Amino acid sequence: MIDFFQQISFKNPWFLISLVIIPVMIYFQYFSAKGERPAFNVSSSSYLSSRPSLRTRIQPFLPILQWIGLTFLILALARPQFALKEEQVTAEGIDIILAIDLSSSMLAKDFQPDRLEVSKKVASEFVDKRVDDRIGVVVFSGESFTQCPLTSDHRIVKRFLSQLQCGFLEEGTAIGMGLATAVNRIKDSDSKSKVVILLTDGDNNTGYIQPLTAAEMARELGLRVYTIGVGSKGMALTPQGKRSDGSYVFDYARVMINEPLLQQIAEITGGQYFRATNEQNLELVYNEIDQLEKTEREVTTFNRYSEEFGRFLKLGLIFYFLHLILSITLFRTYP
Repeated sequence: MIDFFQQISFKNPWFLISLVIIPVMIYFQYFSAKGERPAFNVSSSSYLSSRPSLRTRIQPFLPILQWIGLTFLILALARPQFALKEEQVTAEGIDIILAIDLSSSMLAKDFQPDRLEVSKKVASEFVDKRVDDRIGVVVFSGESFTQCPLTSDHRIVKRFLSQLQCGFLEEGTAIGMGLATAVNRIKDSDSKSKVVILLTDGDNNTGYIQPLTAAEMARELGLRVYTIGVGSKGMALTPQGKRSDGSYVFDYARVMINEPLLQQIAEITGGQYFRATNEQNLELVYNEIDQLEKTEREVTTFNRYSEEFGRFLKLGLIFYFLHLILSITLFRTYP
């Protein structure tokens, strides 16, 4: 009902002033002539029915049909119209590469159940928010490769994210290699805005491309890099080796994140560095990046109107003629 009144408008609204006739007619019908109705004397009322008939009870309400009909006729003169809105949305998305560390330290238990699972979950939630963007996934540890190329099909991106696991790449943390792979994957994009979100929990200790060299490459190609250091401060239960069956041996070790390096990478490329010490911090980090990298959206609204006076005219005539027909037939009165 609220939407109905929000969508309706009148081309000739000044005719609505005529609606004041309706309460005036009601006043003269029920109040002004009260006590002045004609009467006549009879010698006895014994032959009159003690209970009024249905016709007698309904007759006083007969003018209501006339007033409803008149109301619709006045509304028809005001030319009611329904507003039908159409929107043209032009959205220019951003190309984003998620570069995620898959070194064994991402299995540390300072996040529940571990850093990797939380990182996958929060990254997937971030993907859901970026409706108009193309997103890809690059993974790295001692080496790097493209897990998912840039795509606008976010279901595929989330599926690849859910399949990430540690242990199938060479051990180590090649931050430079991971960033270089991300840069290479996104460099040929024709998007006006290109972003890499690099997440790691350690320090660069392997790879033939240095992180700052990769950062310079990103800057030359107009890429912004947001770096995230994930891990609590102090000690954490972290993999320290593997058993013969392939399972990890855990022990407490100090969390070692090269924050100065991650800050430099971000500064060189015009991005920002963030530290996430728990799941809530990581969610806030992605939320902030989401706010920083807004998709440009141009919305043009067109209004079309449908003429509805014919419908109101028909209703008005139906009620008015129904009143007229009943007045001269079933409810006819004689002077």
